[in-house]
Amino acid sequence: MGYQLKVDEKVISISNPDKYLWPNSVTKLDFIKYIYEIADYMLPYVKNRLLTTIRYPNGVDDDKSFYQKNVPAHAPEWITSKNWNGTNYILPNDKATLVWLANLAALEMHVSFNYWQSEDYPTELVFDLDPSVTDRFDQVLEIALYLNDNLLQIGLHSIAKTSGATGIQIYIPIKPIYKYEQTRKVAKFIAEYMENKYPKIITTERLVKQRGTKLYIDYLQHWRGKTLPAPYSVRARQQPTVSTPVTWEEVEKGFKPEDFTIFNTIERIEKLGNLFIFKDEHSLDQVLKFIK
Repeated sequence: MGYQLKVDEKVISISNPDKYLWPNSVTKLDFIKYIYEIADYMLPYVKNRLLTTIRYPNGVDDDKSFYQKNVPAHAPEWITSKNWNGTNYILPNDKATLVWLANLAALEMHVSFNYWQSEDYPTELVFDLDPSVTDRFDQVLEIALYLNDNLLQIGLHSIAKTSGATGIQIYIPIKPIYKYEQTRKVAKFIAEYMENKYPKIITTERLVKQRGTKLYIDYLQHWRGKTLPAPYSVRARQQPTVSTPVTWEEVEKGFKPEDFTIFNTIERIEKLGNLFIFKDEHSLDQVLKFIK
């Protein structure tokens, strides 16, 4: 039996609250509660970005999951959207929208690198560290530290977050004055520099079968129309892992992606604060000048 939940003066009908989305551990109501509590920490980043969701109506073990970009026809009128390239994207602009999506079992929420108002200008430069061997997260941590050290040498401070799956994503806040074509030049330069410096363990090869055991530095995902999991988004893994911002001290000490789940994320934020806040926006002028 469903019931109604009032969020910021908006009434949301909750269906099948006792349905398990993760077997014997997380019900839909548990998931909605997590999204309600985490929304205030997600919104500073996700607001006004184009949203892609992955929905799992029958839970993570069901193979009938699907991507959703267009606003569903049954969406309430207060859902904000923006049409881009023929797709009417939801803008995750308030807590009520996030809770409404949670009720649709939108377990994963992925957002664009730019605000919808400025489709050509990302707010960050991002590297996605993707291991070729899934049980080598120690390698991911090691290379994340190498990348951070090299970024610091050129004056770029970064924020790390787990993908919630097998990798780590490195975000460099930048002034939103550079087009994707410019940020691509910088990202390509840095990724290939890392590949040349650490050729035995790092690759920029896209084909998995040609990577061997090397870690893939993905800089191509950072582009208009593409997305990565939002900070604090849950991932549809066997455990309800969360794409979690981490400190560089934690990366150095070591952890596993499974250490961060919906069961401890709120408590973690209450202890450490919201680690995914862009305080300094870097200029890329000097790097672009050097590349040229």
